[in-house]
Amino acid sequence: QVQLVESGGGSVQPGGSLRLSCAASGSIFSIYGMGWYRQAPGKQRELVATITNGGSTIYADSVKGRFTISRDNAKNTTYLQMNSLKPEDTAVYYCNVGGRIGIKRTTYNSWGQGTQVTVSS
Repeated sequence: QVQLVESGGGSVQPGGSLRLSCAASGSIFSIYGMGWYRQAPGKQRELVATITNGGSTIYADSVKGRFTISRDNAKNTTYLQMNSLKPEDTAVYYCNVGGRIGIKRTTYNSWGQGTQVTVSS
């Protein structure tokens, strides 16, 4: 079992910043990658940013230059620094972590419960 605890969501004005955190816990053997997805009302869940265990990153075009994903491998935690927020960034943000767990190294892919980000004036 892998549990993900997300925090850092909230309401900000356009141009503001937020930092999301996602901490994974459990008998984790390895983490292939960690990432953030978001889903706005009436829209499909979309990728925001991902980071591999080796540090490679991928960003959605809509957030490049504004968002930065990072991770602390020792804490099994990923962060999403969001700057210059826009109203269109409003969504529920979900953390995703994949890898292997336990002595049998069972593969897993876990999702957080989501944290609300609201950007409005």
